[in-house]
Amino acid sequence: MKKKIFVLDTNVLVHDPEAFLQFPRHEVILPVTVLEELDNLKRIPGEVGKNVRLAIRTLCALKNGKGDFHKGLSLKNGATIRVVTEIKGKYPSFLNPDLNDNKILMTALDLADKHRVVFVSKDLALRIKAEALGLETEDYERLKVSYESIHRECRSLTLEKRAIDMLFKEGELEIEEETVQPNEYVQLTDGYQTACLAWYDGGRQKLKKLVPFTNLWGVKPRNLEQQCAVDALLREEIRLVTLVGPAGTGKTLLALAAGLKKVFDDGTYRKILVSRPIVPLGRDIGFLPGTKEEKLSHWMQPIFDNLELLCASHEEESDTLNWVLENKKIEMEAVTYIRGRSLPKMYFLIDEAQNLTPHEVKTIISRAGEGTKVILVGDPTQIDNPYLDKDSNGLTYAFAKFSDQNISASVFLDKTERSELASLAAELL
Repeated sequence: MKKKIFVLDTNVLVHDPEAFLQFPRHEVILPVTVLEELDNLKRIPGEVGKNVRLAIRTLCALKNGKGDFHKGLSLKNGATIRVVTEIKGKYPSFLNPDLNDNKILMTALDLADKHRVVFVSKDLALRIKAEALGLETEDYERLKVSYESIHRECRSLTLEKRAIDMLFKEGELEIEEETVQPNEYVQLTDGYQTACLAWYDGGRQKLKKLVPFTNLWGVKPRNLEQQCAVDALLREEIRLVTLVGPAGTGKTLLALAAGLKKVFDDGTYRKILVSRPIVPLGRDIGFLPGTKEEKLSHWMQPIFDNLELLCASHEEESDTLNWVLENKKIEMEAVTYIRGRSLPKMYFLIDEAQNLTPHEVKTIISRAGEGTKVILVGDPTQIDNPYLDKDSNGLTYAFAKFSDQNISASVFLDKTERSELASLAAELL
């Protein structure tokens, strides 16, 4: 295989701090401008600063007193890594030489005169510019899963009528069905009509009836997918739930309603912890006035809206809402401040999880202590993070990586139930 030269953009290392280790038997080039940008980003709070510091530490560990980054440092995987400090070629007239992006592109262009160069960046606009200059480009593919490959509808499973009757009677039914994944929900049919929904326990290879419930804070599932979602949220043996679907499908409302039942009615968890990534302000809340709680209230308003709706099912709506909030069993927190915490026996809801990177999702899920349930909610087709897409975000990545684990379940919700207008908007617009 002919050796290639991969020139990495800064955002690749922000996305994956160990990205330069993922090109075995090839040469990895870091333009000096990339190192300058990393140095400027290392003090930023939150996941960006954390990843940048990790990337710098990993580079230092690779050197460890041996080799020279200017001449090229050999890695154990057969690759070499080199830092390029000068640009010899002349800038095209349409490129501003003062822009860091253009300096990185020119480094790649210089090398492309004599070598096969691949420019790697998470920035689509910069990749398009690089292609216009004649460079071969790639998105960074590691920590990336095809969204289309994981999207699925609730499957139908045909069984004999007596087997379905046995499931109703005993509550479970042993089957040998290799195509059904652990914790997958299926529609059972006897070949003539749909009989019921069931949940597949992969550990015991048994179909089970859905968890019965009488009160979910005034909320009732309106469709098949919502029934599956509620079952996953209430089932104790499932520790990680991912709910995926467009706006208005009831993801956050159902997750919050199940949390209220589990915390306030059943006492299964100590509290509900709700978190959302704060993307529009650079993952920081320092630009808003007031205390941390006052700043967070702007970003958590969708959660408060859902709480008001759930409490409206009680006769004394305002009293119920005040009681829920004053009970100190609901905590709001920005994703930025989750790292470093240990969270035992909590119902942990992460809304808008599609705006998280795979590393951020790993950080969040790894905070779960004994007895904690984690719920990831979001729509991978609606992403605000400029360097993520439906295939590379943390929600899709977590869905794929946990798909065969007995302690996790995922449900796609495709039908909008917010209102007739919202449903038409989702379909027509």
